[in-house]
Amino acid sequence: MKQEDIQDLKELIEFLKHYQVAEFDLDRGDIKIRLKFSPPEGSSARLSDLARVLANAPPAPGYPPAPPSQPATPATPTAPEPIEELHIVKSPIVGTFYGSPSPGAPPFVAPGDHVEKGQVICIVEAMKLMNEIEADAAGEVVKCFVSNGQPIEFGQPLFSIRAS
Repeated sequence: MKQEDIQDLKELIEFLKHYQVAEFDLDRGDIKIRLKFSPPEGSSARLSDLARVLANAPPAPGYPPAPPSQPATPATPTAPEPIEELHIVKSPIVGTFYGSPSPGAPPFVAPGDHVEKGQVICIVEAMKLMNEIEADAAGEVVKCFVSNGQPIEFGQPLFSIRAS
């Protein structure tokens, strides 16, 4: 490996550690890299940041560039939002998130809806079993952090609720 390749690899490793990415695979021609980290408890990876960086990375010499994807949006500094105490409903299992009881049905909850403790707010499919996830606090749903059909991890935030 060339010195610049080693430096790029070091930067990639630091990036992956910073954003707590658990696993990473790269396969470009004759270069194959597989990195696996043990992330700290309760952390979640920010793969969108990784995808944005990799989409803008220059191709390796001698390899054709990757097909264009959606353009990266530059980060714009914003004024800090006031901190509001919100209850976060987290996934108790790994699986696939579903916001409604069946395709085409209305969602269990949407931002602005009031929920009661114990009310079903979504389904997480794990190993072909549909697990109803209940609100663990009463209040107003402020935000849903995941989209329908999205794979989710244990402990991943699903909803924020303004407790009442």
